[in-house]
Amino acid sequence: MLPSCLLNNRSGFPTLTKRQPPNYDIETLAIISGRASGEHHGVVNTPVYRASTILHSDARTFETRHDIFDRYKVVYGLLGTPTTFALEEAMIALTGGHDAVLTSSGLSAVTISLLSFISAGDHLLITDSVYWPTRAFCDQTLSRFGVDVTYYDPTIGAGIESLIRPNTRVIFLESPGSMTFEIQDIPAITKIAKEREITTLLDATWATPLYFDAFGHGVDVAIHAATKYLVGHSDVLLGVIVSNKRTWETVRQTKTRFGEGAGPDEVYLTTRGLRTLPMRLKNHQENGLTLARWLEQRPEVASVLHPALPGAPGHELFKRDFSGACGLFGVILNDYSTETVRNMLNSLELFGIGASWGGYESLIIPTFPDRYRTATPWNAPGPLLRLHAGLESPTDLIADLEHGFNQLADQGTNSIT
Repeated sequence: MLPSCLLNNRSGFPTLTKRQPPNYDIETLAIISGRASGEHHGVVNTPVYRASTILHSDARTFETRHDIFDRYKVVYGLLGTPTTFALEEAMIALTGGHDAVLTSSGLSAVTISLLSFISAGDHLLITDSVYWPTRAFCDQTLSRFGVDVTYYDPTIGAGIESLIRPNTRVIFLESPGSMTFEIQDIPAITKIAKEREITTLLDATWATPLYFDAFGHGVDVAIHAATKYLVGHSDVLLGVIVSNKRTWETVRQTKTRFGEGAGPDEVYLTTRGLRTLPMRLKNHQENGLTLARWLEQRPEVASVLHPALPGAPGHELFKRDFSGACGLFGVILNDYSTETVRNMLNSLELFGIGASWGGYESLIIPTFPDRYRTATPWNAPGPLLRLHAGLESPTDLIADLEHGFNQLADQGTNSIT
């Protein structure tokens, strides 16, 4: 059901609906989806609706108000407003999903998705390359409530069938892994999951809806930390869960029962960021690949973990399944000491040292997969750095990295301390 503002536009202003011609490119959908200018006096961007209480026209209307599954009826602020609906509709259009809900952060989108399909006594399969806070939730919270968690090799592909138990209810994927960048064979895994009636959840943040078609590859629920590229400016926390027709009611009900929601200002900023996502992401991709190719040639670097690079781990699967890359990738250094690497990072001027990614600025952090992986050993020859290529000049970024690498060269290699 479409909202009344999209069905009955008498304002004279252009109104865009979700019934768009199917031949629009995704770049165009990012611009037009979720907009209803005719309902807002011709305003291009859906305004910020700050609301908890919603007044009804009379007592009978209040008594018969729609339930949480009518996602276009404004009955209470937590359940949605026109500000919320605009972003949800845009995400549905971009992903090809059936429904979308918003949460307060990327991690809450992960936890709500898991809690929608897991109960006490169930078995969960989760990739060993998963985002660390997701792992912590599974190990420290789900396990406390009687959920059995097994981590699997992210490159297992169809071999995951050997790990499935009678009580396996969910397979959680993340491709590529946001620290170690393994590409999973998602079609192989989702095919087996569907045959076994197991729900598949994918953290699809890295590629965004623009560069990976989660539902076209068989995923049931696609999770996005909108905090990253959808917002694009490092100033908002927000999560999005997009579900297919089979799973959407369960996800929406769980989100509502947990009282999860997103603030109107955060939602507005995310919708605004979405409009420039295609252009920003192209630049992030170009800058990332420029840096990755340069890093491949550096004597201080053992290997570059960028799936879009020919010869990199998972590149063939990447070419088959993805239509592009973002600016986030990894670099394994030679055997430098921890203190030497710290000095190198501290000498950089354009690369900030901070968690998260997807904003306009470049970032770099040390990571330590050996501290938490359990299904697959991490045997890199040296320290692992994670880089996010921002929107600065790649020439300037390379000069900054070169200055840092000169610090490494001056100090030489040592055993890692």
